[in-house]
Amino acid sequence: MKLRKIAMGLFALMLSVSASAQRPMLIHSHNDYCRRMPFYQAYAQGVYSIEADIFLHKGQLLVGHDIEDLRDDLTFEEMYVRPLVMLFERNGGKAWADSDENLQLLVELKSETAPTLNAVVKMLKKYPSVFDTAVNPHAVRISITGNVPSPEEFSKYPEWVSFDGLWNEDYTPEQLKRVSLVSANFRSFSTWNGKGSIVKPEAEKLQEVIDKVHAWNKPVRFWGAPEGTTVYYTFWNMGIDYMNTDRPELCAEFYNDFGNKNFQIGVKSADQSGKVTGTKRLDKATRNFAGFQSEKMQLSKGIDVYQPTYLNDGEQTKIKNVIFLIGDGMGLEQIMAGLYANRGLSLTTMKHIGFQQNHALDAFTTDSAAGGSALATGERHNNRHVSATGDNVPVPSLSDFFIGKNRSVGVVTLGDVSDATPAAFYGHSTERDYSDILTAYLTDGRIDLLCGSGISKFTKRDDGRNLAKELESKYAFVRSVDDINAREGKVICIDEEMDKAADEENLHLLAQATRASIQKLQERSDNGFFLMVEGAKIDYAGHSRCLPGSVIEMLSFDRAIAEAMKFADSNGETLVIVTADHETGGLMLLDGDEETGRVMGVYVTDDHTPALIPVFAYGPGAREFMGCYRNTEIARRIKALAEKNNQ
Repeated sequence: MKLRKIAMGLFALMLSVSASAQRPMLIHSHNDYCRRMPFYQAYAQGVYSIEADIFLHKGQLLVGHDIEDLRDDLTFEEMYVRPLVMLFERNGGKAWADSDENLQLLVELKSETAPTLNAVVKMLKKYPSVFDTAVNPHAVRISITGNVPSPEEFSKYPEWVSFDGLWNEDYTPEQLKRVSLVSANFRSFSTWNGKGSIVKPEAEKLQEVIDKVHAWNKPVRFWGAPEGTTVYYTFWNMGIDYMNTDRPELCAEFYNDFGNKNFQIGVKSADQSGKVTGTKRLDKATRNFAGFQSEKMQLSKGIDVYQPTYLNDGEQTKIKNVIFLIGDGMGLEQIMAGLYANRGLSLTTMKHIGFQQNHALDAFTTDSAAGGSALATGERHNNRHVSATGDNVPVPSLSDFFIGKNRSVGVVTLGDVSDATPAAFYGHSTERDYSDILTAYLTDGRIDLLCGSGISKFTKRDDGRNLAKELESKYAFVRSVDDINAREGKVICIDEEMDKAADEENLHLLAQATRASIQKLQERSDNGFFLMVEGAKIDYAGHSRCLPGSVIEMLSFDRAIAEAMKFADSNGETLVIVTADHETGGLMLLDGDEETGRVMGVYVTDDHTPALIPVFAYGPGAREFMGCYRNTEIARRIKALAEKNNQ
């Protein structure tokens, strides 16, 4: 017993976790004493409430579910009171070192009410700064459940003792003041097992209880309920205040960072704290990304969905132009999140759809370098390699192919121009972080247009070169998307606005860059053009586990897709391809509402996954991209179509 006390004491001293003020539900650690590490296990998750069942047995307050479970060493004082006293001493009179939140201790009386409750009060009165909120506003809130005294007897006990109420009790106003929560047996209203949906008549019974308790301005808890992910979001949707959990770690993880798991256009996020969601997993070219700011992760209205004319869609007619749009990190769930939130996407009006496998040459899960290079070259690559073999031999890209066909070529990204995917269309390296090597390829002046962020890759390079000045003889160097067509000839546009997360103010930016780039490339060649457009930060949102970021970046990308489709419909000679280099985050949508556009989703990782990626095609030759194939097939089929048409 002595060793157990020492171990628990050391564990408590290491804890610095606070209760989460941003959680949408109050987490209650039900039958907490059944945990492997009672009290501390739940406390470490920052739960709102912890439950201890106690018996007054042979003069001692013992913890256990049934009387046969009782042991003399499992006392209420040792398991709950002393740890709390120690934590309050360590945390300056608070349950949490970094939060002013109160912790609730729900004490279930399992033996005779009056003597058991009197013994509890006697013990806790020794520590007024820990358990009396009149002495310390941060004190633990004591709530009594189980064998609760009658409402008429509430006033017999100290004001710092409150009680678990009954939803069908007729309380006086004074008695209701002493009620801290209202609990009910879930099985009295529903037989739901936590899978699928609660049947409507049972849901209505539960809602009656919820509404009545809320009319009292009290929180409601259902015990005896099922538990699991579906229960977590169903109870939240119903307005239930407490989640009664036997798995505090899983429950806390679900409700943590809840603002980043939910999105709805026209509705402000619950988290407007100024929090920035970012990631440390981005590579050299993008590691200075400022992150997704919570107060900007909202939209007042959705985007327009373009309705195509399907001019020559899928036909074997002339292909003069190719627009290749790559949503970095965009998987099916990112598309569906955008589709449901906006209640439509231009992307999903396309009729010709395929799927691509995207494994790297040296790994099952690809990075953007290998994935982007496969799309650019039609060849498999090792992770971190950018359009180069393991022996550092450059592999020609679609840009090189179309330059050889006397077409103008442009590369646009809503991110850093030296990042792996855009660089795969103009540079070559066995290391994606070698920004100096990759951007130095621009001095050959082969491509007609480059647009994105990353001015430091031109002016503050590791190799000391002022690349911007070196490129002046070949390119007009501009600093705003607005100026892409303000200068004649080839253009490099480095607009730092393109480094920011998409939001209400700049949602148009990638579409604007796409439209301006199409105009520029048309002017550069009468033979047609090739344009690659990357929606870069769908990937960043996946790395950051930020659903609002995923949706807004997806809508930004969809506006660019709409521009490509509009142009394709204007001439009937443009093939539009939309896909991704890989999926990021393992996003899974859990819940939503088709009428309101509310979506809820969670990520299973903060990195890439090997998920199958959709390929959408529009315009002449679009039928060639149906089916299931490796990512290398996309570039090969684009080339084959161009050769077939002798373009």
